[in-house]
Amino acid sequence: MSDTCTEATLSEFDRDTAVRLREPGVHDVNLSPGWAIGHALNGGYLLAVLGRALGEALPHPDPFTITAHYLSASTHGPAVVRTHTARTGRTLSSGSAGLFQPDADGNEVERIRVLATYGDLDTVTDDVRTSAEPPAMPPREQCFSAHDNPAGPDAGPEMGKRLDLRLDPATCGWAVGAPSGRGEMRAWFGLADGRDADPLSLLMAVDALPPTAFELGLSGWVPTVELTVHVRARPAPGPLRVSVTTANLAGGFLEEDVEVWDSADRLVAQSRQLARAKA
Repeated sequence: MSDTCTEATLSEFDRDTAVRLREPGVHDVNLSPGWAIGHALNGGYLLAVLGRALGEALPHPDPFTITAHYLSASTHGPAVVRTHTARTGRTLSSGSAGLFQPDADGNEVERIRVLATYGDLDTVTDDVRTSAEPPAMPPREQCFSAHDNPAGPDAGPEMGKRLDLRLDPATCGWAVGAPSGRGEMRAWFGLADGRDADPLSLLMAVDALPPTAFELGLSGWVPTVELTVHVRARPAPGPLRVSVTTANLAGGFLEEDVEVWDSADRLVAQSRQLARAKA
């Protein structure tokens, strides 16, 4: 974390993803309980922590593609990120990182393994040829937020208090016991403290919505096995639109394909993850 940035001036996301260089290739972190879903820390939040460490270790600033394999459950508290630079070039650099924590016996255990390629989004061309379209969604004021929860705004997961999440009513049947049976979830997305999105926070945004398994009639934790994120552009200021779809739930696993659109109607991030689905 830069010496010119004090904790008082940072957003909660920046404070909670901060990494501190111990020695070359080794960063100390303190994982915050504020990004928990139940007893587990959100996989997107953890990916952002690793992404920040890699951004400090590699010569290029922005994640272009990053893939994480979740090996064991992470807990809040101290952790270590170990990075390795695989290749550096003029426009792209690649590296790997691992997140480690001690187990109950004090032995260091690897929680997450990441491989990534970084570049500079300010240098990419503005030539866009796409058939993709932003998701059709109601205005933010017509979507459901935590304040619409009958049990109160604090009844949801801890991570929800850090987000300004407005769910499309068409994908909220699960919340009233009437799931649609379609593997879809859509929402307007922002951070509760007003921090605008950047490439690093996109790594968290792709994993921040309720799982599509809820609309398929399942409940409970949907742990991520693998998550790959492609960051396509630096997002414009303002709320994001996030669309998640699942086409195939089989053998106790499902995929989630995510698109993230910014306020300028640009597709700024895409992801796919494989997750366990518990009936």
